[in-house]
Amino acid sequence: MKKIPMVDLLAQYKLIKKDIDLAIKSVITDTAFIGGAYLEKFEFEMANYCNTKYSIGLNSGTDALYLSLWALGISKGDEVITTPFTFFATAEVIARLGAKPVFVDINPDTFNIDENLIEKKITKKTKAIIPVHLFGLPVNMDKINKIAKKYNLYVVEDACQAIGSEYGNKKIGSLGDVGCFSFFPSKNLNAYGDGGMVVTDNKKIAEKIKMLRNHGSKIKYFNEEIGASSRLDGLQAAILSVKLKYLDKWNRQRKIIADEYNKILSKVEGIEVPKYDLDKDTRHVYHQYTIKVKNGRRDELKKYLESKGISSMIYYPLPLHLMKAFDYLNIKKGSLPVAERVSEEVLSLPIYAEINKEKINYIGEKIKTFKLN
Repeated sequence: MKKIPMVDLLAQYKLIKKDIDLAIKSVITDTAFIGGAYLEKFEFEMANYCNTKYSIGLNSGTDALYLSLWALGISKGDEVITTPFTFFATAEVIARLGAKPVFVDINPDTFNIDENLIEKKITKKTKAIIPVHLFGLPVNMDKINKIAKKYNLYVVEDACQAIGSEYGNKKIGSLGDVGCFSFFPSKNLNAYGDGGMVVTDNKKIAEKIKMLRNHGSKIKYFNEEIGASSRLDGLQAAILSVKLKYLDKWNRQRKIIADEYNKILSKVEGIEVPKYDLDKDTRHVYHQYTIKVKNGRRDELKKYLESKGISSMIYYPLPLHLMKAFDYLNIKKGSLPVAERVSEEVLSLPIYAEINKEKINYIGEKIKTFKLN
């Protein structure tokens, strides 16, 4: 069998080629590369999709987080609580503003921040919480918002992996003060390059982020403060407008694929399939399908799958508190044991809307043939 990739962007493109090509041609014909109608259209569509009042297109999910914290006034001496088990950017943006990332351990089943441990880490310096909806699974936002309200904290949703997911029948991204998305090519809603977005119901925050993304100016060449250059370009906006129409369909297909994996792998000794809490109306969009491999044999299984033409990825091999970049925080190994253990067990398997049942069965059968016990 031909090698199975983690994601097949060409297969997706072929299915919607006509619409994508027309969108790109239109932007080029109209020379609407920065700002303009195509960006405004996509921003309107995203606000409508997330059921928020405002959306602001930016050049990456990282900048969505960064400009959100900046707009909320997070600065030197502040503390922001988040998870150690996520992509580096989540904590990086806190540090870039001179604030201190404060890590809270994770739930071993969901891989998300353990909401029950947050209050212990709150101090007088705490200004915000960044819950990460990891791999497309929503965090328990009722608990997060309850804690935030009690201590007067901002909630910045890192929804970069979770577009289209729902919690309590509300779209992820609409449940905090701001929601941040990434349109990196591997994401469920993906651009052909970098891209990001912030959604919010707060007009003041929206206007601040709009100004920050454009060098601190509302009117061209009249700069009111120091800002940045962080704009979602017209080409990416037009492409994303096309793809947004298919997002819910693609997410439903991911759920079907995840169910197929679960059916095959749930009885395999030494493998733990993804779990999540169904006490609340929750919609997992499976940006990643991530298993846990027991007995310390994760790396062996990864190597074995590679020999059979099956791609896999480790998200994430090292928790953030153990990264060299955060040595200055002086967090000792063993202080966040769940994240540390999980980082040695997780393995993500290929998942994308276009993958067929034959390939899923092939992957499942090869995992079965690798003796884990």
